[in-house]
Amino acid sequence: MDISSMYLDELTEYLVAKGYPSFRARQLYEWMHRRHELCIDNMTNIPKKLRDEVRNDICRIGYVTHQTDMHDGTRKFLFEMRDSQMLETVFMKYNHGNSICISSQAGCAMGCAFCASTIGGCIRDLTAGEMLGQVYMAINKVEEEEDTGDRAISNIVVMGTGEPLENYDNLIRFIRIITSSEGYNLSVRNITVSSCGIVPNIRRLADEGLGITFALSLHAPTDEKRRSIMPIARRYTIQETLAATDYYFERTGRRITIEYSLMNGINDSVEDAEQLSSLLRGRGYHVNLIPVNPVDERDFVASSTSNVAAFKKILEKNQINVTIRRGMGRDIDAACGQLRRKYGI
Repeated sequence: MDISSMYLDELTEYLVAKGYPSFRARQLYEWMHRRHELCIDNMTNIPKKLRDEVRNDICRIGYVTHQTDMHDGTRKFLFEMRDSQMLETVFMKYNHGNSICISSQAGCAMGCAFCASTIGGCIRDLTAGEMLGQVYMAINKVEEEEDTGDRAISNIVVMGTGEPLENYDNLIRFIRIITSSEGYNLSVRNITVSSCGIVPNIRRLADEGLGITFALSLHAPTDEKRRSIMPIARRYTIQETLAATDYYFERTGRRITIEYSLMNGINDSVEDAEQLSSLLRGRGYHVNLIPVNPVDERDFVASSTSNVAAFKKILEKNQINVTIRRGMGRDIDAACGQLRRKYGI
């Protein structure tokens, strides 16, 4: 049982069945999702009998340690779940607000060749409560060190360890709770979900009516090249995947983001840029170019600054909106593709 993952009406039904008045559910929900309280004993207006009764039903997430990048202030937190699984969660400060990158699974089964998160495979899905707990624990820890103002976190990216669309039901539950008016009340427009491209669930997500931003991890302009670095490409072709993202745009009106990690000698040539331009021309997508980040167990090297600039110029020549992602947290292995289930694995 994980009452942290329950919608308010489910929590109400659960407590009423135990003989408590319905208003207790709203109190408990507010403690968990508006006040970010993870310790049942701090919920002072909840009767001790009820606190004791649900003590083991609240998602447990424990703080282990954190690192801070001295160049950009990025914090990487290590959290521990009830079953001793570890998660890395990243808090980033931008001029437009604070962002958090959370994980959706303990480990990852996608097998992308350039990514640390998939080393060791996927252990299990995270519950919605564990996804929420990363946000709340990070907020609490940051607020211990500094005044974050009215909103400690204004943007959430589900882009850490794991493939969110392989944990679909818990992902949707997380989004609906974090955006609920009774809870944190974050705008859906401030949530981004990044996926390797689970085609049926991209379409399913489009039909949810949520309106979040969707980011596709593409990383290659041809099926042959994509299959060599991303096993998911053996299940779905690029054309199938882009047809699904087109459908997402049609249903939601939300512009698609394409994530493209640039690897020296792998996918950063002039030909690659022209092929990517041909794929995306006229679609109105936004491309995020990401010089691949180092991973100890991998041999991929980031494209040179000149190659990144040349790649960007070709996309712009083809009227494709493109930016080069700022590498936040690289000094503490907190950047894209560097997160793991715990430090040092």
